[in-house]
Amino acid sequence: MTPSTSAGAAGSGMQRKRAKQVWLWSAAAALAAVVWGFYVWDGAQTTAVLSGTVRSATLLVLGAMCGLIGERSGIVNIGIEGQFLMSAFTAFTAASMSGSLLVGVAAGVSTGLAMGWMLAAMAVGLRTDQIIAGAVLNIAALGLTSFFYDRGRSLGQLKYQPIELGPLAELPVVGTALFDRPPLTYLTLVLVVVLHVALLRSVWGMRTTAIGEHPGAAATVGIDVIRLRYVNVTLAGGLAGLGGAYLALEAVGTFTRAMSGGRGFLALAVMIFGRRTPLGAYAAALFFGFTTALQNQFQLNDSFDIPPQFVGMLPFVVTIVVVASAGLLGRMRDPAALGQPYEVR
Repeated sequence: MTPSTSAGAAGSGMQRKRAKQVWLWSAAAALAAVVWGFYVWDGAQTTAVLSGTVRSATLLVLGAMCGLIGERSGIVNIGIEGQFLMSAFTAFTAASMSGSLLVGVAAGVSTGLAMGWMLAAMAVGLRTDQIIAGAVLNIAALGLTSFFYDRGRSLGQLKYQPIELGPLAELPVVGTALFDRPPLTYLTLVLVVVLHVALLRSVWGMRTTAIGEHPGAAATVGIDVIRLRYVNVTLAGGLAGLGGAYLALEAVGTFTRAMSGGRGFLALAVMIFGRRTPLGAYAAALFFGFTTALQNQFQLNDSFDIPPQFVGMLPFVVTIVVVASAGLLGRMRDPAALGQPYEVR
């Protein structure tokens, strides 16, 4: 390839990137205008939908961050559903027995860390097929939580209360949705920013990318691939554990059988649509959360004279359409070593 050809290819790439940015900003501006129009037309309904959007997006982005840390490290994690469910169960049980929400959150995160370590032990240590390892977590969580489920247990008066962030909570449209939320929602927003910076700007992030792209080359420069994969998948499980605690203690306030309801798999779609970056995943989570909030509002208002099961399909139908058309935003390449076991030589 000649220098002129290289320069032309680079210029074409920059033009495509610039066009994509313009398209994204235009879409964001159009969405903001639509939301403002609905707020002027019916402020109460719009605020309810936006609050529901943030509530649903919080759980999804925690699962998506769990998945993206694993995949950037070269490990596929389809066990997020099981991690959500098991962590929700232990968080709810610990909180109801101790009378402390903080103990419940600690129990949920600890369960997520333990399940993350089990996934790492199977996928990294034993070099089990990673899809099968995740399926084992899902099946085990469903069976254990169903067996030990206690219908009579409840949280009583325990409930996370929203915390107003001063004048920010009084802002129109986004005030209640973003700045009058319970503490785990704020913690999630902080984690999204911290993880985004850490993945793209820190030594840990560069090493994580290296073991997901070319673990053999990473090992030649002194990176312990096995150890780092263990650490990353375990820590990622802690994020899913926080998601389970959020689901049981803040979003729902109780535990029921199979209450994760497919959200772990939906989080994988969020991760893919968000292009394996935390900020991108949160933007995608807001989109998917909006479909869930809209579906809930439709059912609450009885907007359509059709069986509720069809309305309940909305988030998953949107998921299929969005993931199928994700290529319109540009081709995304998987990490080169994704799903491949690594052996020390």
